Amino acid sequence: MLPGLRANRMPHRWLALGEGHDAPLQAPSPWSPHLLAHAVALPFADNSLDLLVLPHTLELSHDPHTALREAARVLVPEGRVVISGLNPASLWGLRQQCARLQQRGASAELYLPERGPLIAPWRLRDWLRLLNFEVEEARFGCYRPAVRTDQWLQRWAWMDRVGERFWPILGAAYFVVAIKRVHGLHLLKPAWQTAAPRASAAAPVTSFNSPRQDL
Repeated sequence: MLPGLRANRMPHRWLALGEGHDAPLQAPSPWSPHLLAHAVALPFADNSLDLLVLPHTLELSHDPHTALREAARVLVPEGRVVISGLNPASLWGLRQQCARLQQRGASAELYLPERGPLIAPWRLRDWLRLLNFEVEEARFGCYRPAVRTDQWLQRWAWMDRVGERFWPILGAAYFVVAIKRVHGLHLLKPAWQTAAPRASAAAPVTSFNSPRQDL
């Protein structure tokens, strides 16, 4: 399990496990799941959550479109969703595709979980735009080749530094932060954030009773 809200200060937090979680539940811990739910049918009311974290949820879902629509349904206006995924346009994605091609003729072990096709970040942007989400930030990482031993991982460590500078969109993992926008919505600011009205300058007033002065 990925404790995506570990550093969050919101008083009410829920951790849900559902489809794509095949491992047995372990002993109770601070991050034990509070409920079991499917991403395509979240047990929350409309416009009830401020933040939703989906760590590899879409690519492990049997219906990622419906899962994303559920996220849009339960989020309040201006609420945020954080999505992590694996990039098919990366060395990891290339190795996964090669393993799929080898599986057709002989047995080959896939490097990444076989649940469905990987969702490209530009494709995810289109899905979010259709649901009135605005992408606030996108980050990529993990530029090393898909190797299994720590020794080879350390040998390719230099690629993380170079890749972030020269080919940033080819990282194996990506994180997207999107905001739910509602057309025609006007947010009211708290009173302490509203600027006090500026006093207009005093204008001289001529009185009819004042004595006339000749220059």
